[in-house]
This record gives sequence, C-alpha cells and structure tokens, in this order.
Amino acid sequence: MPSITPDPAVIEVVGGVDTHLDTHTAAVIDPLGRVLGTEQFPATVAGYAALLAWMRGHGHLGRVGVEGTGAYGAGLARRLRGEGVEVIEVDRPNRKMRRLQGKSDPIDAIAAAKTALAGDRTGTPKQHDGRVEALRNLRVARRSAVEQRADTQRQIKTLIVTAPDELRGRLRGLPVKQLIATCANLRGDRANAATPATAVKLALRSLARRHQQLSAEITNLDELLEPLVTAINPDLLTVHGVGPDVAGQLLVTAGENHDRITSETAFAMLCGVAPLPASSGKTTRHRLNRGGDRQANAALYRVVLTRLRWDPNTRAYMQRRTKDGLSKKEIIRCLKRYIARELYQIITTNDPDPAA
Repeated sequence: MPSITPDPAVIEVVGGVDTHLDTHTAAVIDPLGRVLGTEQFPATVAGYAALLAWMRGHGHLGRVGVEGTGAYGAGLARRLRGEGVEVIEVDRPNRKMRRLQGKSDPIDAIAAAKTALAGDRTGTPKQHDGRVEALRNLRVARRSAVEQRADTQRQIKTLIVTAPDELRGRLRGLPVKQLIATCANLRGDRANAATPATAVKLALRSLARRHQQLSAEITNLDELLEPLVTAINPDLLTVHGVGPDVAGQLLVTAGENHDRITSETAFAMLCGVAPLPASSGKTTRHRLNRGGDRQANAALYRVVLTRLRWDPNTRAYMQRRTKDGLSKKEIIRCLKRYIARELYQIITTNDPDPAA
C-alpha cells in the first residue's frame, strides 16, 4: 500500500494493530482518517520496539487501537502503556463491514486505527501485571483442576454402572470421599488386563488416584490464592456470602486498573447482571443480559444463593417480591444486580497494588 509522507513535527497520528500469535500488522492514519502506511512486525520484544518507532516516524502518536489486548496483544499493550501511549481496546470488524471491505490483516489494522480515532470504542484494556494478574494465572490453573476432577468423578460413576455385579454392589451408594478412597485401593492383576472384570478395577483405580492428585493440587492452589486475595482487598472477604473464590473472580473481572470501570452500572454490565431494555410501544420491559463475564455472573449467583439460605433480610426480600408476582429467577436477577452495586463500591475503593 502506498504511504503518504507527512511532516512528523506537525502531525498527530493514530495507530491500529491487528494482532496474531507470531506477527502484528500495524497501520497509521492522520486526523482525517487517511492511511499513512501499513507494516507487519514480529510479535517479539524487538518487534514491539520496531512497531512503536515506525508509528512515531509518521508523527506524534497519541493513541493506538489494538485488537486482542487480553491475548495476542497483551505484550504489545504493555509496551505501549510503558511508553506513555494510550491503548484503546477495539473489537473485530463486524460481519457487515467485512462483507463490504473484505478481510486482510492490513484492512483490520486500518479499521482498528479508525475506531480509535473516532472514539467508537473507548474501553481501556486490563493491565496484565501486578498482583491481580498473578491471581488470574493461579485461578486458571485451579479452574482447570476443578473441571478435570469433576470430569474424572463422572467417568468413575459411569464405569460403576456397567461394572460386574459384585463390584457394582460394593461401590454404589458410597459417599464420594469413601468411593474415591475405595477405588484407589482396588487390586487388579495387570497380567489379566484383557478381562473386563480386571480392566474395570484397573481403570477405576487409575481414575480415583487421578482424582486424589487433582484434589491435592486444588488444595495447594487454595493455599496460595486465599492470602493473595486477602492482601489485595481484605474488605471484600468480610462481605456476607463472599469467600476467597468469589472474591478472586470479581477482582480478576475488575482488573488491576479497576478505575477504568467508571460506574457501578458499568460494573454490572461487565458482570452481565444489568438488565437490558426491551420495550416497544406501550410495552415496557427488560430482558435478560446474556453478555458480560459469565464467571463473574456465576460468582454473584453463588453469593445470592448463600444469602437466600442464611441472610434474613435477603429471605424477606424474596418473600416480598414473590408476593409482588415476580418469579424466583427474576428475583435472583434483581439480587445479583444489588450485590454487584454493593461489591463495586468495595472493589473500587481499595487500591489493588498500592505503592509500598
């Protein structure tokens, strides 16, 4: 693509970057939206430096629109922020735009730059550094272990259903803890692994021991996570119904730079608990919000369930709104919205990474 050569001393420019695993494609435009150039750079530390120098060679660089700041663009976003450049998180072009303009890395980079210039997307990306990022990394490992343990437990119970009658009779009805311990101690002769009766014992023993290993891994991670959550925001753990797991998820959702969330309404939208208007004519109603961070939404749901069981005020609210004609699902949605407002104040009034 031909480049327009400006005077770097007098022009303000805006950048856009289409990020990929190995390469980033950058574009620079002037205040009128004219493309000054496009170029591809490796997704490495040296590539980030070259990309920034290339953009600044076209003029004074104020802001850059970057796709995927939470994934392939995380390293570049850190570098740009460190150099004092405003980073704008932009979405991929919609399908209609792609049908009209086509699809290529330079086209996507130019679209990102124009989005940043127009201010259509003013979202500030999360900062992937500090203690909240450490918390996120540990939670990724814990969530994976929890999911694998649940899957392992389901596989054990599935094998028991088709196990020989004598073995099935021994194992059916046992509590989970006792079931895992019993299966982990099953004996089977490896030489007879070709027989179904022996094979099922060996399979159950293998799965049970895997379950035990995953449980130990989860316990070890919890020992790291709880003090980290306490260090970041101790007030959050004092809220009724909020434990280390819920607090950790909400801190990760808010991010290290939680000041980017400008209101409790924005936080509710981020968590997917802000009802969306769906009114038309004489009908006034709101519909369920299926967007936002679903892990944060699930965390707020667990807080609601805890309070419905143990908090008298929440139970009284449930009874009062039931008399008003609301269903249980609708009441839970209202409670999640109220709790999001309450927790937003606690999260945003505490500095996650104070200067020591």
